[in-house]
Amino acid sequence: MNVAITGASGFVGRALVQRLRASGHSITAISLRTQPSPEVFAGCQALVNLAGEPIAQRWTAAVRERISTSRIQGTRSLVAAIRKYPPPVLVSASAVGYYGSRGDEILTEDSPPSSDFLGQVALGWEQEAHAAEQFGVRVVIPRIGVVLGRGGGALAQMLLPFRLGVGGRLGTGEQWMSWIALDDVISLIEFAIADANLSGPVNAVAPNPVTNAVFTRELAAALHRPAIFPVPSIALKILFGEMSQILLGGQRVIPQAASRAGFQFRFADLREALRQSIAG
Repeated sequence: MNVAITGASGFVGRALVQRLRASGHSITAISLRTQPSPEVFAGCQALVNLAGEPIAQRWTAAVRERISTSRIQGTRSLVAAIRKYPPPVLVSASAVGYYGSRGDEILTEDSPPSSDFLGQVALGWEQEAHAAEQFGVRVVIPRIGVVLGRGGGALAQMLLPFRLGVGGRLGTGEQWMSWIALDDVISLIEFAIADANLSGPVNAVAPNPVTNAVFTRELAAALHRPAIFPVPSIALKILFGEMSQILLGGQRVIPQAASRAGFQFRFADLREALRQSIAG
């Protein structure tokens, strides 16, 4: 199969390219820094859109603009480019930030978007991807949670303080973390490409979300280190500004659509996912 991928150099993108190539598929990496040529999509049998400015940085006005533009306008330009040669399926990433911080509320694909910055970016991002349906493209939108894997992502930023014995919960620790193992994200994208009956939003999260306090305890245990230095909310707000809301807020998301479609998670248990991620 010929698969085109945007964001192929990112954390998830690199792992997806490796998996698909190992399975015998051919890969075309697409950059959205300039308008893609329609000709690169000739013969494309699946398109995966993973491009986007990193969220985990201080949100200056310029960063907010890049976060929004890279997703909304980037996806718009991508959909415009496939008009001539539309692939059978577009798997276009979104994020659980779509839901905003909702306390203990259990969130499914039917839950409404948040009115905050990330919620509205995700909403616009998804709307641009759905525009490909006018060309007869099946559109699947994985709303990706906190991805756990070796060599990058959120876990890479957490490991050093925990290994030094100065890790701890963030704020109260009561906020929910909807996580997913990198291996399962890749498998779910493959599943979305292959299953002709799957379309629309699909929560790309493990079936067992945990609070930040539980996550902290499990990570410390996996590293055989203490977790006795909680990070006060005010410190996070000073360090990260508005971006701290994604650390202090959370979403209790379940993968309803994936489970109904028959997708089987390899890592449904956080302890096993952390063990595998740390051990590699």
